[in-house]
Amino acid sequence: MSQTIHSSASSGKQMLSEQVHASLRDAIMHGEHAPGTALKPQDLAKRQGVSLAVVREALVRLVGEGLAERMPNRGFAVPAFSDRRWQEIAEARRTIEPAMLRMSIERGDLDWEARVRAAQHRLARTPTHMPQEGEYYSDAWAEAHRVFHRTLLDGCGNPVLLETFDRLWTASELARRLSALRVPDRDAVAEHRRLEEAALARDADTAAEVLTLHLTLTAAGLTGCPDHEPGKEA
Repeated sequence: MSQTIHSSASSGKQMLSEQVHASLRDAIMHGEHAPGTALKPQDLAKRQGVSLAVVREALVRLVGEGLAERMPNRGFAVPAFSDRRWQEIAEARRTIEPAMLRMSIERGDLDWEARVRAAQHRLARTPTHMPQEGEYYSDAWAEAHRVFHRTLLDGCGNPVLLETFDRLWTASELARRLSALRVPDRDAVAEHRRLEEAALARDADTAAEVLTLHLTLTAAGLTGCPDHEPGKEA
């Protein structure tokens, strides 16, 4: 009987932790906690109506996802625009993804071509912003953006590389949103269209060059650009 009660309590705590994690993740993704803002466990626990332990568990998960950072002797905070980790992730992506795109262009079949075209069409037709979701780009656009980039690369046929892409994509999601916020005049539609055209033309050199520039512009948007303006893309 006591084992059943313990199991039930443990399950309830886990569910609570999931809810708090999801709530904090959405708040950070939608700009409710500005870059560099402290995430104080006690304040968050009070606001969420949960224990300090539950909030700390959620914050540790967010650190692992790149959506929060642990500050020495100061708790947690939303990563700042200047966070060095953003540039390190961008460097990793610029190293890996153009090579994957070359492989996709070499190995991708007609079904891959059709999926790339469909993904780009969906991305171009999805609104970048929804008023109820704040000044960062919409969740629907974020998902269409992810699907387009992953579809471009999944023609490579290498699940290990694709798993690496998935991890880096998740880790850089906040950086994309912050970059978009600071570079409102970036032409995302044209960038993605050029990527699609080069890939489907089987022009590996041009496609790799366009993708590298695309990733570089996102990273550059986090350094030395005007702060806090609604953006279009990352």
